[in-house]
Amino acid sequence: MNDLILLCLASFGAGFIDSIVGGGGLIQLPALMIILPQYPIVTLLGTNKMVSVTGTAFSTYRFSKQIPYLRTIIVPAILSSFVFAFLGAYLVSIVSNHLLKPIFMGLLFFVFLFTIKNKSFGLTNHDPNVKIEMWKPLVVGAVIGFYDGFFGPGTGTFLIIAFVGLMGMTFVQGSAYAKIINLTTNIAAILLFAFKGAFLFTYVIPMAVFNILGAYVGVKLALLKGNTFVRGLLRLVILCTIVKLAFDFFSA
Repeated sequence: MNDLILLCLASFGAGFIDSIVGGGGLIQLPALMIILPQYPIVTLLGTNKMVSVTGTAFSTYRFSKQIPYLRTIIVPAILSSFVFAFLGAYLVSIVSNHLLKPIFMGLLFFVFLFTIKNKSFGLTNHDPNVKIEMWKPLVVGAVIGFYDGFFGPGTGTFLIIAFVGLMGMTFVQGSAYAKIINLTTNIAAILLFAFKGAFLFTYVIPMAVFNILGAYVGVKLALLKGNTFVRGLLRLVILCTIVKLAFDFFSA
C-alpha cells in the first residue's frame, strides 16, 4: 500500500509536468524503477507508458477545447510520428541508445541557451493564415517520433521546441500540438509492449487516475498563467533533463 501511494503521488507530479511542458517521465519512470526493482525493466517501461497515455489523452482533450488545431500541420505529424515511433521501438534492441545521450544533452543545452537569449521565442501567436510547408510537420513527427520510440526522455519538451521554433507558435500552442503527437508515439510504443504483456495493471489503474488529476491541474494552470509561465517551467524541465542524461551517461 505504501508503494502504491508513493507511485500515485509520482504519477500526479508526472501528469502535471507532462501536461504543460513534457518531461513527466523524469518523475514517473525513476519512481517505478526505485519502488518496484523486482520487476523486469520492459514491464516497468510498459507500465509507465500505459499510465502516461491516460494523462496525455486527457491533456489533449482539454487543450483541444481552447487551442484550434490546423489539419495541415497535425495530420502529417501524427502519421509520421506513429510510423517512426514504432520503428524506433523496434530498433532499440539492435542499436545502443547510449550513443544518443551526449548528442541530445548538447541539443538540449543549446535549446536552453536559445530560450534565454531570444526574448520573444514562444511568445508570439502563430498566424493561421500563414501556410506551413508540409515537410515541417512530417520531419518533426518522424524525427521526434523515432526518438521517443528509440530513447524517450524529453520527447514532449523537444516537440514543444520544434512546434515553436519551426512553425512560429507560442509555448501554449506548441504544448497543445505536442500532446497529440506524444499521445500518438505512446500508443505506438504500447502496441509493441502489448505483445510482451508488459503491464502491471494492479498499479496502472490507480496511477492512471492520479496522472489524469495531475494533467487536469497542469492544463488549467497553463491556460490560466499563459506563455511566460510555460516558458519558465520549460527551462526548468530542460535543465533537469540535461542533468538526468548526464548522470545516466557518466554512470554507465
